[in-house]
Amino acid sequence: MTNTQQPGAASALGRFLRARREEITPAEVGLTAGPGIRRTPGLRREELATLAGVSIDYYTRLERGKETRPSPQVVDALARALKLSEAEHEHLRDLAASAARRSTDAPKAPSRTLPPGIAQILERLRPNPAYVMSRNMDVLAANPGGLRLLPGIDDWPAAKRNVARYMFLHPDAKAFFADWENQVRGCVANLRALAGTEPDAPDLQALVGELSVKSPAFAKLWDRYEVRPHTTGRKSYHHPLLGDITLGYQGFDLAGGNGVRMIVYYAEPGTDQEDALALLDMASPVADSPAVEVQQ
Repeated sequence: MTNTQQPGAASALGRFLRARREEITPAEVGLTAGPGIRRTPGLRREELATLAGVSIDYYTRLERGKETRPSPQVVDALARALKLSEAEHEHLRDLAASAARRSTDAPKAPSRTLPPGIAQILERLRPNPAYVMSRNMDVLAANPGGLRLLPGIDDWPAAKRNVARYMFLHPDAKAFFADWENQVRGCVANLRALAGTEPDAPDLQALVGELSVKSPAFAKLWDRYEVRPHTTGRKSYHHPLLGDITLGYQGFDLAGGNGVRMIVYYAEPGTDQEDALALLDMASPVADSPAVEVQQ
């Protein structure tokens, strides 16, 4: 059987280049805009090609998905010309590598089996809220506080509990997150990073398709092609049980790959926030129910 190019990977590379090209202005790269009205937002293809030191024909084929094997030197030159951040530069490298790969097998969703001991670890972390998230942000397991940190998500069937779905589709999410707009941008940027390496992944395609149809806000952010990985930081909430609260968080990759991560929230010792986490844990239904809820 003849190997065939992965069309999703090739088009993802082209779409990312175009999106970033349209976001940067001539002035930002030292060019004069010239007289007249520019019909193209951002840089023109020929301007970017010149800045990167490649022919306009070659760059056009890259953007249209017809050229799928740019050299590392070309990728780096495009990143410099587009003034990409370190994370965006790495994402461009991933896209180029993905576009160059050839495969005879259709991509499959990864296994949802969790490593041994996850239930015990989540239990030991109490009262710190913690949950385990798949690469496309499905909540696979959580301790009581971790589930209650997102109020109302426990009303959804286990198979529908997804952090991105919650942030865009739950009716109370926008009021719940104190900085909702920044939070959803980071959420979409994380999914974009996955799309760079596995654009045809069925689990990602299903989620992106659903959110694009049901949430205009998601569709708009998805088309911006931002890449901002988040592994640590702080989040602020208007929580119905805890009131206004700000928590730190850390993300940890779990053994076995497939992008499964554990997210743990914490508060400074001796603060009101620490007391609030104890309240969140005690308010959870711990009696006669497992401390960990696993999505099958």
